[in-house]
Amino acid sequence: MFIKVFLTIIFLAVMVGVGIYSHKQAKSVDGFVLGGRAVGPWLTAFAYGTSYFSAVVFVGYAGQFGWRYGLSSAWIGIGNAVIGSLLAWILLGRRTKLMTQHIESPMPDFFGTRYSSQNLRVVASIIAFVFLIPYTAGVYSGISRLFEMGFGIPYEYCVIGMAAFTAIYVIFGGYKATAMNDFIQGIIMLFGIVAVIIAVLNAQGGLTTAVGKLASLPSDADPSINGGFASLFGPDPWGLLGVVILTSVGTMGLPQMVGKFYSITDESAIRRGTIISTIFAFIIAGGCYFLGGFGRLYEPVINEATGKIAFDSIIPAMLVTLPDALIALVVLLVLSASMSTLASLVLTSSSTMTLDLIYRDKKSLPGEVEEGSIDDTVAERVELRKVVVMRVLIVFFIVISLMIALNPPTFIAQLMGISWGALAGAFLAPFMLGLYWKGVTKAAVWACFTWGVGLTVINMLLNNPINPINCGALAMLGGFPIVWLVSLVSPKPSKNYVEKIFECYRTA
Repeated sequence: MFIKVFLTIIFLAVMVGVGIYSHKQAKSVDGFVLGGRAVGPWLTAFAYGTSYFSAVVFVGYAGQFGWRYGLSSAWIGIGNAVIGSLLAWILLGRRTKLMTQHIESPMPDFFGTRYSSQNLRVVASIIAFVFLIPYTAGVYSGISRLFEMGFGIPYEYCVIGMAAFTAIYVIFGGYKATAMNDFIQGIIMLFGIVAVIIAVLNAQGGLTTAVGKLASLPSDADPSINGGFASLFGPDPWGLLGVVILTSVGTMGLPQMVGKFYSITDESAIRRGTIISTIFAFIIAGGCYFLGGFGRLYEPVINEATGKIAFDSIIPAMLVTLPDALIALVVLLVLSASMSTLASLVLTSSSTMTLDLIYRDKKSLPGEVEEGSIDDTVAERVELRKVVVMRVLIVFFIVISLMIALNPPTFIAQLMGISWGALAGAFLAPFMLGLYWKGVTKAAVWACFTWGVGLTVINMLLNNPINPINCGALAMLGGFPIVWLVSLVSPKPSKNYVEKIFECYRTA
């Protein structure tokens, strides 16, 4: 216990120290939200990866999908690396950096400026704020399960403690502190996942023995058939594909993920960041799901209220027998992953509400004359006021998420499915196509917003007739044909306006 407490105190002290150190660079909106647009490839790549993979993945997804699909759940990690990291950086990295810097509009403000609609800007901001909350609650829940296992501290105290420490270093240091802490946390995650996998396999007699034990287990659908949990595509390939789509494609439409591309220094840094981020994802995501694939070798915990397996307790049950020093490393691993994701979520939410709803400044494209410009002194006061409002909203967002986490309505995986389905279902298609295709119309964006949010909410209100994971995947992929078809039949945007938007690619 001394080792676990000692390491955790050091970890939390470093996180807060980095926040205080970065405070001077977080006094302007650009510094607080984007780190001055001067964050290098290593920090950006680790920030992307650590925001991607949190306790939701390690505790919720790895446990639940490892139980359902066995070793084939490792395909989820591979999909996360190839699609969610490599392809995302290739498709979005450069074009997002150039266009959002050109129009000075990160997502969801992007929708207002790109499609010349203040109403789109407002609605996108509301969607982002509302649907980031269940994801944040899921992250709180995941890390607290591990803390409860490792320290014996009641769940409620764990949730409140994590919320408080995350708020401190984000409020002090903004994005730069978040990125620096993400790098430190990413290093811990890399060492931690490798150590945990080795320890768990050794406890089962080695890799070959552990795989043999999985192969001898009967299928849930047909108890007379063994081997499904050790097969290449598992007992349910189509269900597995839905999870791969949700967790891999969805990152390209999430504000907190796409936001990492705004702040990177230059195009050469994007190329290096692509490689670093992909390798990081292969190790972390691949390792998490590979580890979760052995969950059936452990006695499941049954929820007394429902009589069903408590999926969120599978990974903690695998780890509880490990030596204390290794449990301490596991706690730091998940703490690192979760705090980085929480920081990214609360920073995105607070900046969205502040810049897109409370201070709705009219955007001027490069070359245009701004109306009603103000002197430097007034501008500086406005900047400081915006940063203060963002810090207040960080506290507000954390409190709301905390209330949900203290009484979570469903499994972690379902919370994330609802969040990712609505956000990526609404944002992914109009954002990605808006970077490449000049013909996307305002009506098409409205149609996609309605589709993504509407499908997710209706499915939730009807008590999930479609599994939230599959519903999320459907919302994301369905947005592309909707945007394309509606754009073909709806009024076209101003050609001159669109040309000004896209001129950033000609001059780069």
